[in-house]
Amino acid sequence: MKNIITVESVEKHFDSQCIIPSLSLDIKEGEFITILGPSGCGKTTLLRMIAGFEYPTSGNIILDGQVINQLPPYKRDMNMVFQNYALFPHMTVEDNICFGLKMKGMSKGEQLKKAEEVMTLTQLTEFRKRKPKQLSGGQQQRVAIARAIVNNPKVLLLDEPLGALDFKLRKDLQRELKNLQRNLGITFVFVTHDQEEAMSMSDRIAVMNNGKIEQLGTPEEIYYQPKSLFVATFIGENNIFEGDDRIVSLRPERVTIRSEKTKVANIESASDKVGIVEDMEFLGNHHKMYIREEETSNLLITYHTVDRVHPIKIGEKVRLHWSQEDEVVLG
Repeated sequence: MKNIITVESVEKHFDSQCIIPSLSLDIKEGEFITILGPSGCGKTTLLRMIAGFEYPTSGNIILDGQVINQLPPYKRDMNMVFQNYALFPHMTVEDNICFGLKMKGMSKGEQLKKAEEVMTLTQLTEFRKRKPKQLSGGQQQRVAIARAIVNNPKVLLLDEPLGALDFKLRKDLQRELKNLQRNLGITFVFVTHDQEEAMSMSDRIAVMNNGKIEQLGTPEEIYYQPKSLFVATFIGENNIFEGDDRIVSLRPERVTIRSEKTKVANIESASDKVGIVEDMEFLGNHHKMYIREEETSNLLITYHTVDRVHPIKIGEKVRLHWSQEDEVVLG
């Protein structure tokens, strides 16, 4: 799979402040890649440089083999979807979608043909004559995407496009967006601060912190093999242990527990630990348990399936176990 975008040793300074130190990133053709990080880490600035709304202080941005540093946004074969959708309020859905085609001088018949295709794809056909104020947030978001993909750009850039939506609609549109990307085969570059969103939608994730990419990999690699303390603590929950000149992370689901009252033959081993349940949270089919290990005083998080017959209670002594192979030594 070839690179469609190459970010080559790019830096960005605002006045005397360095927002992004030297950063390099290869984006594959046809992939769904997410730039993930906390507010202020530089992810939107990076996206805006790729789009052409900001220019790099140094380095190159290459699109399909061509350096595009100085090209204005409208001359780059990519489109951007913003969080606020930026729809024209006085235009219908159909007119919003056709606007870019009209500006390119395309005939009315060809405009309508292309608009019809993307409205079918984004399930907007029945709303074609409505104006944005007559649409729900999810429908407006689909119009913004339809308008962006009607030109069949090489790359679609999405800056927190689901951020303003309620939880259920956000979940529904995550699935829709991923399916749409698969069907179109267009490269999606998606920016978000939401770890779960990134994990559920992406082929690869670039985790950013302080203007740098801390780790680039598949969701599974990012989750199970974090390369730094920041990635281990930013993506999901983790138990962190420090000692012997090293830092180790351990995912809560890798820790199994049982009550000290439970007598099970031949199950105890030297690797078992003993702890006291300090707190727990009910999360439906499982409890999230906070357990203070007796030997080290470490506070561990683990998940335990709800047991209505023999429930574990706060203050109870429990045995913990995990395999050493589930420990990840952080760089």
